[in-house]
Amino acid sequence: MTQPDPVVIEPYNEEWQKAFHTLESILSTKLGALALRIEHVGSTSVPNLAAKPIIDIDVVIESTEQLPQVIEKLNALGYIHEGNLGIKSREAFARKDAYVPYSHDGDMKYEHHLYVCDLESSELKKHLKFRDLLREHPSLVEEYSTLKSDLSAAFRNDRQAYTQGKTEFITKVMNTSNID
Repeated sequence: MTQPDPVVIEPYNEEWQKAFHTLESILSTKLGALALRIEHVGSTSVPNLAAKPIIDIDVVIESTEQLPQVIEKLNALGYIHEGNLGIKSREAFARKDAYVPYSHDGDMKYEHHLYVCDLESSELKKHLKFRDLLREHPSLVEEYSTLKSDLSAAFRNDRQAYTQGKTEFITKVMNTSNID
């Protein structure tokens, strides 16, 4: 049995935005009008936030009725549909290799997680709300960066404990509508 990759948190890197835009361009070209929006979510989408160097992407579609077409197009780019992985209204896609999404340049692509959500997806709404709250409140970014760094040091080889350690902070932010 292989060991899971250790939890590594890095200081914010402006390359994350560039990597997202490269991926977004390839996805947008392939998906066309099926993709209403392609959102950069997760910690790498928030300026000055320390993060695992993995880009999180939510492709937003009108409805799940379009999912078969989206799966087919993403498969042509080298993605494998994994289903919802227990999260309703959010479909996960794995990469066949480090070159996914395949493009004319043939270059390796930045590590990323790809999800497809319909417009009504509660998971999409949570991703966007949390991202936007962090972007609007630099004090939260600093607090969250410190927490993530501390947790990664304490739980370097235990992703589940690392993730659970963030839950209280995330819940507090999501339930607070009036943040200083």
